[in-house]
Amino acid sequence: MKGFSPKKYKDMNLYDLICSAQEDDYDALEELIRREQKNVFTSFCYLGAPKESLSDLTQETLFRVSKNIKNLKNPKLFKSWLGQIISNLFYDELRKKQRNPEAISIESYWLNDENNDNSVLNICDSTLKPDEKVLGRELTDVIREMISKLPEHFRLVIILRELQGLSYEEIAKITHTNVGTVKSRISRARSKLQECLKPYLT
Repeated sequence: MKGFSPKKYKDMNLYDLICSAQEDDYDALEELIRREQKNVFTSFCYLGAPKESLSDLTQETLFRVSKNIKNLKNPKLFKSWLGQIISNLFYDELRKKQRNPEAISIESYWLNDENNDNSVLNICDSTLKPDEKVLGRELTDVIREMISKLPEHFRLVIILRELQGLSYEEIAKITHTNVGTVKSRISRARSKLQECLKPYLT
């Protein structure tokens, strides 16, 4: 599968891209890393990782993907595998910060961030009217702030579900819980977010 043009790699589906990367196709691996980079960074942001650690955590995640891609036996499980890497690194970071916990202001990540227009939960649409854009940005900020205030175990499962798109079974495996617990935590997290959003949706 080597020798494709750059456009060809961009058009490849995730499964084929992973298979090519596992066959030492470095262009495919480069495209895979490019696709996942922003998603990984956004996941750590929503998890509430310290701002000064975001770049290092993202780079370490992508490094582990590059280094261990051949060890992934089933390419269809890539998202779950990636979620496990993100989860492990996040908990490692938490253990480092246990002695000096700090409040994370979600605004510090996104306020006036012109490069965030592709965020998974970004509600703003370039086709909206100016007043609608303002409301959309305000709503997006509220969602992010509320996610940052969720208990860590709620925050992790909803990010794995909504940002990474993992199944309940995959999340249960990553978090070492059962499917019922995962469903309960996601449901409670969504309820908290919906309650907060009521003033903006009426």
